[in-house]
Amino acid sequence: MEKINVGIACDDNYSQYAGVVIASILDNADKNSELCFYILDGGISEENKNKIISLKSIKECDINFVQINEEMFEEYKKIKTHAYISIATYYRLKLATLLPDIERIIYFDCDMVVNKDLAELYNIDFGENIVAGVKDLNFRMLRKNPSYTNAGMLVMNLKKIKEKNIEAEFLEYTKAHIDTIKMGDQEIINEVLKGKIKILPDKWNVQTSNFTNRSTYTNDPWIIHYVGKQKPWKFGNWNYHIEYYYKYLRLTPWKLDEKEEKEYLKKSFFAALTGYVKYRPLFMLRPRFYKAIWQTYILRK
Repeated sequence: MEKINVGIACDDNYSQYAGVVIASILDNADKNSELCFYILDGGISEENKNKIISLKSIKECDINFVQINEEMFEEYKKIKTHAYISIATYYRLKLATLLPDIERIIYFDCDMVVNKDLAELYNIDFGENIVAGVKDLNFRMLRKNPSYTNAGMLVMNLKKIKEKNIEAEFLEYTKAHIDTIKMGDQEIINEVLKGKIKILPDKWNVQTSNFTNRSTYTNDPWIIHYVGKQKPWKFGNWNYHIEYYYKYLRLTPWKLDEKEEKEYLKKSFFAALTGYVKYRPLFMLRPRFYKAIWQTYILRK
């Protein structure tokens, strides 16, 4: 079977979350699937590298750390966008250069988990497209561009990116719009590749930030993306799919003691509930709240 190439970018602070992504992929991989991970290394410590390598105990795989030359991203460092977007997020824009011998890869952000074998996703037919992904949760952006795609999970045709010199186009767009880029690399990818992105079913990137704010209400999410500030590892977050993150965290060296985890999640839940009521005291008057109730507990898709 052909190897499934997976790319993840992180620095040392995000190494634990990258480890959870990898653990989730390995835990759901078909026994015949061969996985090869390329970790775009923005400064991961030896200790955390060893912890990531230890995930091979879940399923044998290849894990490669790709050292990053920060000078390659000097122009991207000038982009002024959300404070939580680090320079590592722009590494995907240079994947064709960083991995010259790879023709196809699935790229994941670190705030995701995978619940399904990736062979079907990896082997999609690009047609004439350059990348493939799922539409973004941002309704404002979708009104401007009905095909606006979330860049957290992308199947990337690196062969075509090299052939068409797309990386140069990414850089040209960045230089021309350096003062107006608001959505970082996601905006760059969508603008440069407009009309060349294959749209995939929502289940391949279920974006969720709280109970009511989800891109789809499926109860069978193949890939979950914890978008925005409501990360499952943050105390008091109000994320509907939080349990999946802790399911896979338990497979890693970063797992919590069972009693500690139970107590932590209990306190976090009540803090989240209190925080949400303070943030949206009239939430029960919002139609979106009842839509979420209907979709989640009555239709149960």
